[in-house]
Amino acid sequence: MDSFIGLPVFIGFFITALIMGVVISRTNFCTMGAVSDWVNIGDFGRLGAWFLAIAVGIFTISVLEFTSLINVDGSRPPYRSANFAWLRYILGGLMFGVGMSLAGGCVSKNIVRLGGGNLKSLVTLFVAGIFAYLMTKTAFYEVGFYSWIQPLALDLAALGFDGQDIGMLLAGFVPAMSAEGIRLIISLPVVALIVLFILRTRGVAGNHANIVSGIVIGLAATVGWYLSAGPLGVEWVEAAEWADEPPVGVGIQSFTFVNPLGEILTLATAPSSIAILLTVGVVATVGLFVGSLADALISRQFNISWFVSFQDFLSNAIGGGLMGTGGVLALGCTIGQGVSGISTLALGSIITLISIILGCALTLKIQFYRMLYDDATFTNALLSGLVDIKLLPESMRKLESI
Repeated sequence: MDSFIGLPVFIGFFITALIMGVVISRTNFCTMGAVSDWVNIGDFGRLGAWFLAIAVGIFTISVLEFTSLINVDGSRPPYRSANFAWLRYILGGLMFGVGMSLAGGCVSKNIVRLGGGNLKSLVTLFVAGIFAYLMTKTAFYEVGFYSWIQPLALDLAALGFDGQDIGMLLAGFVPAMSAEGIRLIISLPVVALIVLFILRTRGVAGNHANIVSGIVIGLAATVGWYLSAGPLGVEWVEAAEWADEPPVGVGIQSFTFVNPLGEILTLATAPSSIAILLTVGVVATVGLFVGSLADALISRQFNISWFVSFQDFLSNAIGGGLMGTGGVLALGCTIGQGVSGISTLALGSIITLISIILGCALTLKIQFYRMLYDDATFTNALLSGLVDIKLLPESMRKLESI
């Protein structure tokens, strides 16, 4: 195999990630911040930016697949897999949501913060990388999760479905239509609803930072899919007889930032094997960091910061561990599942996104109530938080809302 066939794909991922790093740094795009703004002050601005990225991703991928320019069915991770392990999406998403609340940001945001000089993020990312490594390179996942999660999974193939995305599921009931056609039809009202939400939401409409960040992040996910599943990616995979072996960079994928942290640790232990171990995920992670670093230096916002207390350190470390574990378990993070995955209209990606937001929102609510009330128990704070986000009736409130 010509070792340079995959070079344009690597370069494309690096440049796209670099642009993402600049935009996230400059616009303060943050998925944890989006949930925090919503639950704490009722501001939907950054949440609208996130949803705009989702809308852009869903629409563009639906169009590209309908026109046969790409096909992301065999993606890595397998978003559209017929093995519908619903529990891993829920549990992994909840863990990731809790983790990013404790760490003050998701993995991609911590990479951007590191580029701005925040050394707390280095610790968070290192711990997340350790757990991502354990989940993917050791028996940690099989022993701790697979043995009791997989037996509960649904085998959609046995039920007559080719996969778990909405197009494949509905195609089983409407055989006259292709999955690609159904995805395109479904994408139109979904995108219309998101755009309507954005237009009617304070903090999004008219806010150029949120609009620009949403469009750029959504298009970045699309570029990732096109690089790996378009002509360049197809040529790369066809030239690699060992496409199912390392490097993981060979294959259909878009941006995700949890598993690459484990890959970076693997590469760090064997730098001489870079030709085998280097992946587009690693390249994208480096690109995101370089972009944020460049923006911080150019704007003179680079500032070294560290933990203010041991409790601060502990919170970030635990958050990193939960994100590393939950991100791999759920097959992605707020970008990996929350934008790249959901652009494929996979049911698991939708469940993961909801679970991440729920885990983050509840953690923020619990922290809020325990800060306000010194004698508040975890249970009372949890119940009151569930009432606040309308998942329990007002009669079950234990703490007065402020």
